[in-house]
Amino acid sequence: MEALSRAIPSFDWITLVIFLSLVFLAISKRFFYTRFQNFLILPFNNKYIFMYNKKALLLNGFQIFFTLFQVFNFALLIYLASSVLMKTDADQSPTTFLLILGAILLFMILKVMLQMGNGYVFNNTRVISDFIFKKLSYLNYSGMIMAVSNIILSYIYPHSRAVVFIAILLVLLINAVGWITLIKNHQKLITSYFFYFILYLCALEIAPLVLIVNALTF
Repeated sequence: MEALSRAIPSFDWITLVIFLSLVFLAISKRFFYTRFQNFLILPFNNKYIFMYNKKALLLNGFQIFFTLFQVFNFALLIYLASSVLMKTDADQSPTTFLLILGAILLFMILKVMLQMGNGYVFNNTRVISDFIFKKLSYLNYSGMIMAVSNIILSYIYPHSRAVVFIAILLVLLINAVGWITLIKNHQKLITSYFFYFILYLCALEIAPLVLIVNALTF
């Protein structure tokens, strides 16, 4: 009997990443449905912030699963966007994606630790926790834009620079709304510590964006 060769297709790891992120989103909706519904109108209404900024600010199930959803899609968007802008093959090895994912997770953990450490030193832990919660909420919301963009870049328009730029613009716009809201709600505090606020912006907010833009364009 003659042996027949059987071609086994390679496993699509990008599909696995997208599926896993959607599992995190589904868990958030399934077990925290009311909170999820309020979260959907976040950029247009502060109801979510007012309802939940006093309840287990960071360590709660909804926040954890939605943050995982956002981080996976953030890393994948950077990976796909860099492949489009630098014209490389996005379907090669997942090693680059894992490095990006690890870098984002490490940066977020270190950033939160530094912020909480600053709150402890200046005896304003509660304010800093509120600050982190609000910023993270808007970043997590932009994770839905990232997810849609990743799906389009992976299955519909895999080499579209327009999709990349529109995704970046929408993500920046949503987070800008969050920053404007945050500044309006903490005007007195920011005015009192304006110099430290500028240092914080340069070191932990603007510098990472510059590094990401440089990585995508060079």
